[in-house]
Amino acid sequence: MDFTECYRDTVSSVAAAARAGCRKRVRRLIKRGCSVDCRDNRGWNALHEAAAAGSTECVLEILSAVGAGSSHGCRAYVNSLTHEGESACYLAAQRGHLAVVRLLLKAHANINQLTNDLSCPLYAAVDGGHKEVVELLVGKGAEVNRTHTASCWTCLHQAVYKGHSEIVRILVDVCNLEALDDHRISPLFVAAQYGQQECLEILVNAGADVNTQAADLATPLLIASQEGHQACVDLLVDHGADPNRTCSQGWPQFPIHAAAEFGHIGILRKLIAVTDRVCDRGDGMVSPLYVTIHNSQIKSVELLLSEGYSPDAQNCTHNFGLRSPLALALCQMSNKPYSEIVRLLVAAGASLTEEDWMYALATDKTDFLQLILEHRLIPRPETLIRDCTVSQHHGKTVLKLQELRELLCVAQNQVHFAACWLPLLLKAGLDPSLLLQPHMLEQADNEVLNYLLQFVNWSTLSAPLKHILNERRVEKTWEPSPYLDSIPCLAHICRLQVRAVLGPDLLMTTNIVHQLPVPPPLHGFLQFRDIPEASYSHSPPSPLSNRIEEYYSTHQHRHVL
Repeated sequence: MDFTECYRDTVSSVAAAARAGCRKRVRRLIKRGCSVDCRDNRGWNALHEAAAAGSTECVLEILSAVGAGSSHGCRAYVNSLTHEGESACYLAAQRGHLAVVRLLLKAHANINQLTNDLSCPLYAAVDGGHKEVVELLVGKGAEVNRTHTASCWTCLHQAVYKGHSEIVRILVDVCNLEALDDHRISPLFVAAQYGQQECLEILVNAGADVNTQAADLATPLLIASQEGHQACVDLLVDHGADPNRTCSQGWPQFPIHAAAEFGHIGILRKLIAVTDRVCDRGDGMVSPLYVTIHNSQIKSVELLLSEGYSPDAQNCTHNFGLRSPLALALCQMSNKPYSEIVRLLVAAGASLTEEDWMYALATDKTDFLQLILEHRLIPRPETLIRDCTVSQHHGKTVLKLQELRELLCVAQNQVHFAACWLPLLLKAGLDPSLLLQPHMLEQADNEVLNYLLQFVNWSTLSAPLKHILNERRVEKTWEPSPYLDSIPCLAHICRLQVRAVLGPDLLMTTNIVHQLPVPPPLHGFLQFRDIPEASYSHSPPSPLSNRIEEYYSTHQHRHVL
């Protein structure tokens, strides 16, 4: 720390003249008997001041005065240190005073003298970007591979970090290119980390290892990808950097994960082309989709999916407790509306499990269910019986048999919210007979039950189901709509037949009804639009995470298919 401004009176007369670069005054004061070794509060003497100021004339004058004594005394004086352990040579090198450094070396200055913080003249010159001083010190035999600072950096590390490419060109010919600091980081790693492209190129051309790994197994390609240094990534890949080398100790992380996690799209596109796709679906691997979703990098998710990465990826329960990318996206969604990432995954065909259907059905919010139905087609019962393998129909992905089973299982266990999800499912083409199960008829609210029954021929219900309805009527937990007490009218039976012939998916989700030879006023009737929806009037539900936990601890898997 420089205390000059606070304690000017502690500087000796000779030192003050040397700082000002006044050779004549320095000479006059010395002749009058003033000391050249009087120290100030920092431990600086006149030679330190002259060297720091870059005054070759004052340095010569002071050295001449000291040299009048013994050569041993002169050498000791030249190498005298400040309280910070700085020699005159260090101060001159730090400030780039080439001529002064040359004079002090001739006067036997210790070229490798360390300061209290483990720096030295060469390290100081490198740090300051003083190329000529570096050339002089290297030529005079300065130690080039010694470690400095608490992190054990060499001069080459520091030159690369500062981006002094001309100094790096000098040092690569004399330094250990693979010198490691206390984190086992090489100079080339530093160049990749801080985006020093020119320095990186010099090191690569000099033969430095592009696949060196730090103590945590990170590679230069990983760190450049993480920091978003596109030019460095391109250079490393073009010179043999391995994009498939595991770069972490906890799980198999590749550079593509870093690029995806931080949303560096250009780098991600580059790495997609060279990274082994085993990371997408392989056992024990982790798809980059997981890290992009965790950091909400929408553009990264979009790019990975467009390049063919699976929206299902692999089950990562053993690594992160996550079974799929969609599960992670839904966990982050909480009680908020679904995110753009959820939309991208569903649109890409992500498989839906019981837990996913919980997010859609165990709530009074219908936005996620509407999103699913926007991209998924509910299959007809007869296609399920034939085990149809068609995955695309009318531009939508058809729900798999297992997905439909789990949808119905969750629906049967979430009758409490049926007023919210039932109209959407029936309008999306779900066959209502799949919901005519004992539990549904026992637990459904009055309005919900009446709404469901109007989509079927209630007079043909099975005896057990009719028994449940009769019991509820006796117990006064269900009050049927007036027309449910009678035989269904012919018009209702006709529209049920039309629905059966066309299929609920076509009738409810396409414009096929407009092509039928019937008057336009009947279009809405044929699509059951005349039936008023049930209203949800319950108290606000508990947090969804609590409902999911409760579901898994108490529900019964109800086989409905």
